[in-house]
Amino acid sequence: MADRVGFIGLGAMGFPMAANLVAAGAEVIVSNRSSGPVDRLEREGARRAGSLTELVENSDVVITMLPDSADVADVLRGPGGIFSALRSGQLLIDMSTISPVVTRELASEAGAMGADFLDAPVSGGDVGAREGTLAIMVGGAAAALERARPLFDVMGASITHVGDVGAGQVVKAANQIVVATTLAAIGEALVLATHNGVTREHTLSVLGGGGANSRMLELKRTKLATQSYEPTFRATLQSKDLGIALASARESGVPLPLTAIVDQLYRVVESKGWGGLDHSVVVRAIELLAAERGTEESEESP
Repeated sequence: MADRVGFIGLGAMGFPMAANLVAAGAEVIVSNRSSGPVDRLEREGARRAGSLTELVENSDVVITMLPDSADVADVLRGPGGIFSALRSGQLLIDMSTISPVVTRELASEAGAMGADFLDAPVSGGDVGAREGTLAIMVGGAAAALERARPLFDVMGASITHVGDVGAGQVVKAANQIVVATTLAAIGEALVLATHNGVTREHTLSVLGGGGANSRMLELKRTKLATQSYEPTFRATLQSKDLGIALASARESGVPLPLTAIVDQLYRVVESKGWGGLDHSVVVRAIELLAAERGTEESEESP
């Protein structure tokens, strides 16, 4: 890998992604809001950036992996941010999950400075990030993708060029619709079964053994069986992603009725303070609605 890589954002996903690049022999300079992950990667062979300007000046390719649109925009546009030092010929890759509209705006600004831009959000969770098996959906020029491919090959097992800049974010929004609605459907199935005397374990065994099986069921089965929602992907991020999908749908005039309903369930999750738990905790929102319905019925009884 000839390109020097600047990596910004060392959270649950970003840290293992950057670590895999370091382990593969890439020259990596890193930046993060908190110093702990930087300290760890420095011990593994990465270089610490004293500022975003220093990171950009010592990179050929700059990768961002941040929580939301506002975070990415601030890191790029803010004082002392990426755009303050970006130069012609550099490649900027945003692997966050953000708004396609914001993505296109940032890509346009980067292009005016002579830099290429790819949006390359990922799917596969922290396990995929650690194992280097992420699915990477890429929007942007084919030539820029080929330049980035050696890096993507380290971080992911599936790299798909889905179209122009912004298309990666659109496909990621579509992916998150399927993830969230699947989890909500599993939750409804569990609540129906348990309220009729069937255990979670038996229900999950049946769902996993037939046509109702899914990748999300396989990944979340233990959490759902034990009702232990230690996060691998936080519910608040799932809610954010659904908001991106619904905003994109409004802009393009596409109805997403199921997504809108599931979005409301995740709003219940957040209102109860469960946003920091795993996104499979959406089952609790359905359980809560069922419990409230049961209370109403008992109050109505003579």
